[in-house]
Parts: sequence; structure tokens; C-alpha cells
Amino acid sequence: MNLALQHRGPDDQSTYVDDRISLGHRRLAIIDLSPAGRQPKCNEDASIWIVFNGEIYNFQEIRATLEKSGHKFSSNTDTEVIIHAYEEWGTDCVERFNGMWAFAIYDKNKGTIFFSRDRFGVKPLYFCQDKNGLIFSSEIKGILQHSIRRMPSDKAVYDFLVLGFVDHTKETFFMGISRLMPGESMIYDLSRGTMNIFRWYDLADRLSDEGNITEEDAAKRIRELFMDSVRYRLISDVPVGSCLSGGIDSSSIVHAMRKNSETCVIKTFSMVFPGKKLDESSFIDEVVAAAKVEAHKVSPSSDDLQKDLFDLIWTQEEPFGSLSIYGQYKVMQLANKAGMKVLLDGQGSDEIFAGYFIYYKYYLFESLLHLRMGETMETAKRMKSKLQDMVLFPAMTILSTLGLSEGILQNLWLSRRKYLKGFNGVALANPLTDRGFDLNRALHSDLTRYSIPQLLRYEDKNSMRWSIESRVPFLDYRLVELALSLPSGLKIRKGTTKYILRKAMKGLVSDRILERKDKIGFATPDESWMRSPDFIAFMASLINSDDFRNRKYWKPDEVGRLFAEHTSGKKNHEEALWRIIAIELWLRIFIDPPKHGVMYYERA
Repeated sequence: MNLALQHRGPDDQSTYVDDRISLGHRRLAIIDLSPAGRQPKCNEDASIWIVFNGEIYNFQEIRATLEKSGHKFSSNTDTEVIIHAYEEWGTDCVERFNGMWAFAIYDKNKGTIFFSRDRFGVKPLYFCQDKNGLIFSSEIKGILQHSIRRMPSDKAVYDFLVLGFVDHTKETFFMGISRLMPGESMIYDLSRGTMNIFRWYDLADRLSDEGNITEEDAAKRIRELFMDSVRYRLISDVPVGSCLSGGIDSSSIVHAMRKNSETCVIKTFSMVFPGKKLDESSFIDEVVAAAKVEAHKVSPSSDDLQKDLFDLIWTQEEPFGSLSIYGQYKVMQLANKAGMKVLLDGQGSDEIFAGYFIYYKYYLFESLLHLRMGETMETAKRMKSKLQDMVLFPAMTILSTLGLSEGILQNLWLSRRKYLKGFNGVALANPLTDRGFDLNRALHSDLTRYSIPQLLRYEDKNSMRWSIESRVPFLDYRLVELALSLPSGLKIRKGTTKYILRKAMKGLVSDRILERKDKIGFATPDESWMRSPDFIAFMASLINSDDFRNRKYWKPDEVGRLFAEHTSGKKNHEEALWRIIAIELWLRIFIDPPKHGVMYYERA
């Protein structure tokens, strides 16, 4: 298992084994680089052992409190702080942590293992229970080192093929392998073989009423919390760099890093496509010059994608919705080549400050229901898919509210996926039941279930593939709780997304960047990649193979028709084709029996 996860921690490894449990750990040395930071780590009498992935940013403050209570420390690590915090406060210790984590604490005296995952699931934790006991790991590859039966979860496959959803439930694409969900803990009783999973953090319970807050106060508090969040995430015994796309989020992070540290060398890592519409080089260059940072750039090509595609799928372990995450994979590889171990990234800002265009429809109907007609009209002007967002969206939302999401609505979804088969009796996920006509409810839904969990999986797997720890300042729980407590009119105003964040970053980031109305992010030229002759030939070889034609999830002739329309330029079926290809490659790499004793990934 340690060998399978060596990319997550190339600096060191160790194990602890007794008659009830075996623990393994790979170390990426970031805090206290000495041998004292080695894991598994124990307390003074070796009655408590821990394996931990992540960072507790406020560990120094917690340590000071614990020392006043008489606790003694043998290292300068946050890992040891978790051990003593558990001794002092039990499973409630996690409520005091500000950070990202997945850990397992073995309590020998109690005969239990206490598992926990951070509030928003920045760090992953997978587990599988059978008659022999419990297997857990930071990646599914660790679990697959054991002799367990590999079977796909049809529910996960259809949620992805029909709707594009991943990481939204505890079940993974592997039958029998689950994930501990964000904000959850679990106690496993070693003698009984029982597990008790409970939610220790619920964002909805943490929100306050900020309905009367002024714009000025909101912007001031956001700025202060954001700067403090970045300060925390600069705590490291190795250099810290940042991803930089040239958008508001990453630009804010880079400028905040410079403000926190005026003299140190800061390296940034960007993806650029010179000459293409989605290229953001001019914005990136502006930030690089203003913040006086050392810039590194990469421009992935279609040839690069084909060379790396199998490794990308192996890295992610479960299917993903578009090829855009390949850009992130290449940026992390670039950072690895530059000798970096820690990067900051802007995940979470769009979900707490309403940065995506899809949020217009929620704000429009919320404004309409509250008779804010000026905002309704301004928002309507900015909507791109007016027919879908102003006609289909309310109809589908009402059907969902009436409990018809598995009847009329599901048939509507499936009627648009005539190339699929075998989904009878499979109840599809439906986020509309969580959202209604309310922007803040939609943001909460995406934060906790439909957007952030998948984005954080992509982030963790892509970064750790290249032995990079990625930290996300916008998901500091203090900032998230404030943002979700603010009225929706501070997030979208007169057709402008992220209104209050733009105001909060005034003077830190240039007006040119703050006034950007496009939304690009780490976008890649997916369509041109998928229309390249070599990639078309690759897809054709898959679609025409016996393995593909024998799958139970699609009608091969119908998929062939989609493929023909797409390659001829008659219609753009990029999204549907990629989902199908992603499932096919995932099945070959992770599920299908090896041919001639060699796994598909190894053959490729």
C-alpha cells in the first residue's frame, strides 16, 4: 500500500504493526523536516498512534493551550498536536482545528480507530469493509492492493453518464469502496468490527444572520479573513508558491502572498495558450510584474494529452467530467519540476461568492420572487442560455419540488441520452431538490455536494500525483461561513458576479483584473484536442472494439452515430463522448481483468 502511494510522500515512509492493526504512511516533509516528523507517530507511552494527511494551520496556538495543560512535545509538527488534542478533548478535538486533514487515530486502550475528515473535504479518505476487517487509504489504489472484488457501481456510472455528477455521495465508482464525506468522523471498534459514522460539522448550523451588514463592513471583514487565511497557508518549512490563472481569485492570492511576505521569492505556475481566445497571458503577466514573482508557464498540446491520458485516469482513479483538469495536472507537473512542494490555489471562491454564470438563474428567480425587478432585469441581460435558464430551469425545479424527479424529470433527462441503456430502476441524483429558487441555497449545495467535492478530488489527485501539497485559502471555514451568511445581493449585483469580493480586493488587485466579466479559469481547448486527427483515431479504436461494444451501459451503434456527427463537424457531442470514453478507459484500467497478466495501464 505504501508503494502504491509513494507519489503522495516521496520523502520518507514507515509502518506500525501489532496484533490488531497495521498502519502505513508516506511522508511529504513540509513542517519539521527532521526525523521527528516521521509517521505513524505515537504519544509518550505508545498507547495512541496516528497517520495523518494534511495541515493544521493553527497548530501553534493549539499547542500553546495544550502545553499550559501539561502536555509535552517531542517535535514541532502539527501531527503531534493532533495526538495531544485527542488526548485532551477526545473526538471533539477536530472542532478546534483550522486546516485540511484526513487522519486515523488508533487508541490502543479503547480498541478503536478514530477517523476524521476536514470540513469541506480538501483531503480524501477511502475505506472498504468486509469479513476480514477494515481497509482504509488516502487513495483507492491503496485499497486495491488487497484481494477485493473489483466491480463498478452502476448508480455512480449512470449519475455520471446522464448528469455528469461525481463525488456527490459516499459511494465511489467501485462497488464496496466508500469515502468518508466532508465534515464527517468515524469510530471503528476493532473487536466488534462495527463503525459509527457521524457528522461533526454542518455548514448550515454555522451560518449567522448578516442581512443588515453594510457593503463596507462586509468587504472589510472579507478582506481581513482572506489575508489571515493566506497568512496561515504560508506556514511551512519549505517554499510556498501559487497557481496563477490571471483571474480574480488566483491574482488575489498572489498579491496577498506578496503583502504577507515582501522579500521572499514567490514562484507562480500558469497554463497559457498563446494566440487562442482562452489565453490569459496578459492578465498573468500583469500580476507577475506587479507582485514581483518568478513566473513559470506551460502550454499543453493535444500530443501531450495523448501521451499522459492513461496516467491522468490512473491518477484520478474515478471518471471526470472534462479534459480541462488535464491543465491542472500539467501545472502541478511544472511545479514539481521547479522543485516546489506547496502551492496555493483558488478553489472555492466561485462557490462562496457566486462566480459561475449558472448562478444567474438562481439569483434571477430569487429576485423575481422578492419583487426586486431592477435586479431581475439586470441579471436577465447577463444570462447566456435564456431559453434553458428562464423556461426549462423553473419547470424542472418545480417538478423536483413536487417529487417528480424520478418520474417526468428523469424521463426528460434520459430522453436526451438515447445512446444509453440499462438504467431502468436506477434513481438519478437531482441537485434541484436542494436549491429551489435561492442563490444561497444553490451555493450551499455546490459547496457541500455537487461542485466543491469533485473539484477538490481533482485538485488533490493532480497535485499529489506530482508530490505537491495544494492549499486553498478561500475554503478557510471562517471565510466560507461569513460568505454564506451574506445576503445574495452582495454576491451578484446588477449583473456582476462576485460583487463583494471585487469590492473587498480593491487596492490589492488591479482594477483591470477586478473588472473582468469573462470566466475562463484553468480552461483548456478540449474541443480542438478531441477533434485532432490522432485523438479521433484513438476514440475510433475504442468505439469499434469488442470490449466497448459489449458494455452494458450504452448502445454502441448510437454512440457510433454520435461519433460520426461529431467528427464530421455536423454537431458538437464533446461532452457526451468524453463521458463515454472516460467510463470505457476507467473500466479497462481499473475493472477489467488483466490480459496476458498485464494491466491495461501497464500495456498502454
